[in-house]
Parts: sequence; structure tokens; C-alpha cells
Amino acid sequence: MQDFIAVIPARFASTRLPGKPLLEIAGEPMVAHVWRQALASAAGRVVVATDDERIRGAMAGYGAEVVMTRDDHPSGTDRLAEVAERLGLADEAVVVNVQGDEPLLPPALIDQVASRLFADPGASIATLAEPIGDVETLFNANAVKVVRALSGRALYFSRAPIPWDRDAFASRPEWLETDAWLRHIGLYAYRVGFLAEYRDWSPSPLERLEQLEQLRALHHGHAIQVALASQPHPAGVDTAEDLERVREAVRTAGGGR
Repeated sequence: MQDFIAVIPARFASTRLPGKPLLEIAGEPMVAHVWRQALASAAGRVVVATDDERIRGAMAGYGAEVVMTRDDHPSGTDRLAEVAERLGLADEAVVVNVQGDEPLLPPALIDQVASRLFADPGASIATLAEPIGDVETLFNANAVKVVRALSGRALYFSRAPIPWDRDAFASRPEWLETDAWLRHIGLYAYRVGFLAEYRDWSPSPLERLEQLEQLRALHHGHAIQVALASQPHPAGVDTAEDLERVREAVRTAGGGR
């Protein structure tokens, strides 16, 4: 495994859960749990990127490296581009974007997404996916789907149930009989040189329609390598219900201070 940097974007503002990175889980802020998972990966450096002094102060108490960023970034990728510039990273360096609301993220998945990018020199991004096994998820617009080429590179991402089974979907099926459908996992590895380009592009038409930032890369002809996750990916925290589920999981596992 070549060296890479894990960056955790942590915004204070959240429509559904204001101050989400600082919400308590087993006596610690959520972002501290994410940071600890990233430290357990093979990353040579772990950085928390935030636009809020409260988050910086909380993580400074753990001895974490924190980079302050602007508060007007339209996406996490744009925020990572600013971090890469502030840290003076070389174009060939690899940065993994670890979402700040995934306190149960297995460190092995961080390593996997980085190694997948190293294995495909022609790709600008690597990410992960997992099979969809139920119809409810397939037709859920909040669950992003991805279709891959034989090489493993992404053909397209969508909130729609792609690929569309012309015959079976004429009437909504009650079960899935194949493994043709993949759910995208929002864990990314980027080459820093790509990030420098990305921040100068305007959002693409498809990106605006789907509200999926990775479509901007496909729009500009960049390859995204997609690997099947090597182990289950626990869901992150988007709602108050998710937060309680994660709190219970951490309590059960004996986590926290």
C-alpha cells in the first residue's frame, strides 16, 4: 500500500441535524469517532477539515490535525481541493475523503478505496459499492445506484433504479433475483491533481439534476474506479433515528470513554 492521506470534512451546518459533527456518541463528538476510525487505517496522515471553530476546538483536544476551510464550498470534493492546496500536496498524492458522519466506518474500507485508485493509474477517483438486495432500496432516491463497465470503472451514477429491467419493472417487483444492482458508498479516493481541476469546473447539468457531485467528473471525461466493498458498510448518520441507532451500536460494542 502506497502512502495516502485521509481527510474528514466536518461541516457544522446541517439541515436535518444542526451541529452534526459534535453530536454526542458514547461521551464523545461524532467526528472524534470518525477520526479514530481513520487513524486505524493505513493512512499516513489524518486531517479534519472544518469551517467552524467549535469543531476545531473539540478536535484539538484530541490532538487531531485540523485545517480550517471556507464555509461556502458547494461539495465535499471542493472542500478537499482547498485542503490539498493549503497542505501543499503534490499532484500525484492520494487523498481519501472520509465522510464526517460515518462513525462506524470500517478502517479496511478506507484502505480498500485507496488501494483501488493506486491499482488504476488512469482513474482520477476511486469509490466503493455494495449489492442491493431489496426492492425498497433499489427504488429509494436517497440510495444512489451505480453501473460499472467490465473494467470496474463507473458508467453512470443515479438516484433512479439503474439498470432498468424492461420486463420485470413493468410492474414493480417484490424481490430481486440477480446481483445486477449496486448501491454507491460515498467513500472516495482522489488524486490531488484532479482536485485542482475539479474546483475550477462549474456544476454540470447532470450533477444539478441528480444532485450528485461525482457526475461532474464523468461529465469532464475523468474515470472513476468502483470496487465492491470488502466488508459490510454500516450506514452513516443522516437523521435523529440514525443517530440513536449508532449510539446503541457503540454502547453495545463498549465504545466511547
